Amino acid sequence: MTQIPDLSAVSQELAVERDIAVIDIGSNTVRLVHFRLQGRAIWPVYNEKVMAGLGQGVRATGLLNADGRDIALRALKRFQRILEAKGVTDIHVVATAAVRNAEDGAEFVREIADLTALEVRILSGREEGEISALGLLAGIPDAHGMTGDLGGSSLELTPINNGVAGAGTTLALGPQEVLGNSEWDYDQARRKIDKRLDKFGLDDRPGQTFYAVGGAWRTLAHLAFAHNSHPLKVVHQYAMTAAEVRKITQLATQLSPASLVGTPGISRRRAVTLPYAALLLRRIVRKGNFANVCFSAYGLREGVLLENMPDAIRDQDPLIAGAEALARPIAPTPGFGVALAHWLRPMLSELEPVFAPRRDQILQEAACRLADFGARMHPDHRAELARDTVLYAPFAGLSHPERGFLGTALHFRHGGTASELDQHPVARLMNADQRRKAECLGLCLRLGSKLSGRSIRLLERFRIGFEQGSLCVTVHESVRDLYVERSVTQLKTIGGLIGVETEVRYVE
Repeated sequence: MTQIPDLSAVSQELAVERDIAVIDIGSNTVRLVHFRLQGRAIWPVYNEKVMAGLGQGVRATGLLNADGRDIALRALKRFQRILEAKGVTDIHVVATAAVRNAEDGAEFVREIADLTALEVRILSGREEGEISALGLLAGIPDAHGMTGDLGGSSLELTPINNGVAGAGTTLALGPQEVLGNSEWDYDQARRKIDKRLDKFGLDDRPGQTFYAVGGAWRTLAHLAFAHNSHPLKVVHQYAMTAAEVRKITQLATQLSPASLVGTPGISRRRAVTLPYAALLLRRIVRKGNFANVCFSAYGLREGVLLENMPDAIRDQDPLIAGAEALARPIAPTPGFGVALAHWLRPMLSELEPVFAPRRDQILQEAACRLADFGARMHPDHRAELARDTVLYAPFAGLSHPERGFLGTALHFRHGGTASELDQHPVARLMNADQRRKAECLGLCLRLGSKLSGRSIRLLERFRIGFEQGSLCVTVHESVRDLYVERSVTQLKTIGGLIGVETEVRYVE
């Protein structure tokens, strides 16, 4: 019968947790993020930012903003005290364009060291671009095209070739550099943007994706959510076509900051620079002939993490690692999800992919690891709670249609009905084939869990797969009494979804 592999390696890998803090001293903000790493899974444990405005006036005076220096120093001292109290000792502090370009940047770094004992690494423009691109790959491992990280003073552009980052370039295209303290002037801003992009020489990239990184562009995604009534308010890997980008950026450049502030997810401070960020994105998409824009919640800080991550862990798939790390602590039978994935793999590999073969495999592996995620939730609400948690979990490596697929699989795993799903916005994220396969996957998870009582030892006594055109469950005689009528019904439902007959066989 089915041979389940040894699961000790998985347990040992997840047992190793690392707490790492990254402090990013930017042109607008000083931000602390305390991360917990479980293998390749990255969880933000604590996130705090202070609007310091260090870069205001640097271009005109050559010096960091005096008030901003004071605000930043107080914030850094607070961050240092918080991390000390938490016992976090692995701390990485990076400074970007404002400190890099200011004449007193090195002096400011020495002042930070004297006050807090924090060691600050001033990134060159190329380093900033490449580390930001590495952070993008932490969240979207198979990215292909170009990433752009927009900060207050600069824009870092880095080409990405099928998950491999190239050389980064920095351009003085942040709103502080282009707008300064001037009033918003569309035509003047466009001329400056075009001049600097033309000097850079943005390659024509038909069919490729531009990956938008940075708070200003994430704010644009929130405007798109509201304007397009998008069913899933998750910025990471929210994608738009070039035509959709033209429409939403045109809207953003025409609205006043006062009009933008009422939109969920748009703060008063971000509303001021949103028209500029929208215009810049539109010009990049047009000049680069990009087919799509994909927004990323991952960037420079996550890139710092990957820089310091062993290759063996870095090469893991982040979605599978995230699903395992999320579910394992609350699973009644730790390791059952991995065993279930192994049990279902031969059968699922025979089904037609609804995304791409590799993506379907990854989604199936993640769903199996989440099969018991709802075990400790109230049984009357288990399906909806497990589904919605998966939809909004801070997973990496998961597009919006794929989030819908994974959430739908968990919905049916825990007994959710088709009519309940029809009433949920998640249904709009998928096409009919994706929804059907997600339902099939969820019922397979339910069947494997039902047959075995979530016992890895009992699961080994069953096998599921295709034999002579039928979907067959093979039952060892030693567990004949475990195969009940409910299991027969579930098997027939699965067969109906994929259009095949079903049968049960018993073997010695």
